[in-house]
Amino acid sequence: MTEAPSFPHPPSRPTIRRLSGHVIDLIAAGEVIERPAAALKELVENAIDAGATRIVVALRAGGTDRIDVTDNGCGMSPVELELAVERHCTSKLQDDHLVQIRTLGFRGEALPSIGASARLSITSRTPDADTAWCIRVDGGVITPPQPASGPVGTRIVVTDLFFATPARRKFLKSARVESGHAESVMRRLALSAPHCALRVLLDDKVLFDLPEQSPISRAASILDTTPDTLIPLDEQRGAVRLSGFACGPARTRATGSGQFILVNNRPVTDPMLRTAIRVAYRPVIERGRFPVMALHLKVPLERLDVNVHPAKTELRFADEAEIRSLVIGGLGRALGHGSKGGGGIHASFAPRSSIVYPPRPPEPRETVTSLPLQATLPTASAPQTPQAASRQGFAETDPAFAPAARAPQQPEALDPAFPLGASIAQVFDTYILALAPDGDLILVDQHAAHERLTHERLREQYASGGTLRAQALLLPEVVDLPRREAEALMARAEDLAKLGIDLESFGPGSVLLRSVPALLGAKDIQGLLKDVADELAGDPDLDAANTGSFAHHLDAILARMACHGSIRAGRRLKPEEMDALLREMERTPRANTCSHGRPTWLRLTRRELERLFGRVK
Repeated sequence: MTEAPSFPHPPSRPTIRRLSGHVIDLIAAGEVIERPAAALKELVENAIDAGATRIVVALRAGGTDRIDVTDNGCGMSPVELELAVERHCTSKLQDDHLVQIRTLGFRGEALPSIGASARLSITSRTPDADTAWCIRVDGGVITPPQPASGPVGTRIVVTDLFFATPARRKFLKSARVESGHAESVMRRLALSAPHCALRVLLDDKVLFDLPEQSPISRAASILDTTPDTLIPLDEQRGAVRLSGFACGPARTRATGSGQFILVNNRPVTDPMLRTAIRVAYRPVIERGRFPVMALHLKVPLERLDVNVHPAKTELRFADEAEIRSLVIGGLGRALGHGSKGGGGIHASFAPRSSIVYPPRPPEPRETVTSLPLQATLPTASAPQTPQAASRQGFAETDPAFAPAARAPQQPEALDPAFPLGASIAQVFDTYILALAPDGDLILVDQHAAHERLTHERLREQYASGGTLRAQALLLPEVVDLPRREAEALMARAEDLAKLGIDLESFGPGSVLLRSVPALLGAKDIQGLLKDVADELAGDPDLDAANTGSFAHHLDAILARMACHGSIRAGRRLKPEEMDALLREMERTPRANTCSHGRPTWLRLTRRELERLFGRVK
């Protein structure tokens, strides 16, 4: 007889019990105080909410060993000090509704959480008090307030962070990494309170010391630039307002650390807003680069939920589509100025010993007599002067230098309405050298600039009619491709037809090309088609025949088409053609960068020239 299998006895039924106050505090502390930077954020937010006009922060080991925050705010009385270290006690909420939240803090959890896992000392004095009072909390154990010396305001000192929770302390990063997080927090908070002077010391070294500033000066300080390089934003849609300052597309970073976003003065890291920024900048910066900016959204309090996460860096909007549209549209309009809006970057030159000059061409290149641009500033040839004759002689000995066939113009004679000035030479048959009305030198990459102009024309033509006019080929061309790329093209044949590219399948690895975009003609159409096929086949979102809308990828395709249809480096231009290119750049949105995000022109000021020649330091 087979013995019945035995089973382990079921565990005793678990019972529900109430956690102790200390354990509750430790659990809450783990949510609110993730690392030293989180504790620092809460303390500085309290100082700003207290009306401080000057805050001094001193950190040791990135805040792990010590955080010292001193402010000149309104201070606290002894009774308020005792309440401040109790959970869910706050002065920020005047009713029981979490709607009209105007302060940075409101949950009443920061100080109790810090006190539960570290050694906390708070010294505070109100303006009408004769003395300051000090309260201490060590790992959740509270010492009642005692009289102390101190000025009006509050000083909070946190030491031995996470000594009461060794597991959390074990997972902290190095002092350098924690210092980086602390600096990032302080820069965001500094941006939210330009009215407040901020001094931050890290291991006794001054990280930054900012006085009370205007919003644009504070933004320039935080973004590490000058106010004149910032593009201002001020957009209103209903009750929602977008303001702030953005750097041009020539100023990008490898990460998103240069993006500062405030919502009702609260620093946030909302993923929806970051996506909107990426979409707005996508046509003008290189893929993988991140723009630099400081944006401020003003949203009605009843249309915003800030009680999403204990760290208060995440939000919920009542109408996300409205906010997304405002950010994309506002940034797009700000970036949509031509070269009149500035944005050219200042040239920086390598030492002369490191400059490599191209070899002399074996014979002069053929001069091109036309450009696909309408010249708006035709310049008549002037009688040859001795200076012009000398320049011509130089050009004969050095074909890299092609002077414009006219007398040089003085800056005061140039029209200030044309900030890119008048062309004076073409260098290496690739770069246009121009003189701006203010006397600065302008250097334009002719291919990059014309690529942007063509790109904008393609975009405008597609947007106005939904399709690009096609030009039928007299003899259809067979384009051989890898099978995967040919299939990717045919899967999007209908969308490509809107771009003027009419295709038919012509076997397993070939397509038959019957028409091309009329605006581009038949220039290197096979190369264009192969590039488009490679892009479609390489994008995971487009592998299947029924993926999302091709419109998301239209701009990249237009950029590729513009690159193939633009004038190339090495093409010699006439003076009127160079001037026509400059005028078109001034009228064209986003003309400061090419379709790949690289700058189309550089500016060299007199001071920069004098520095190169050692006249100034």
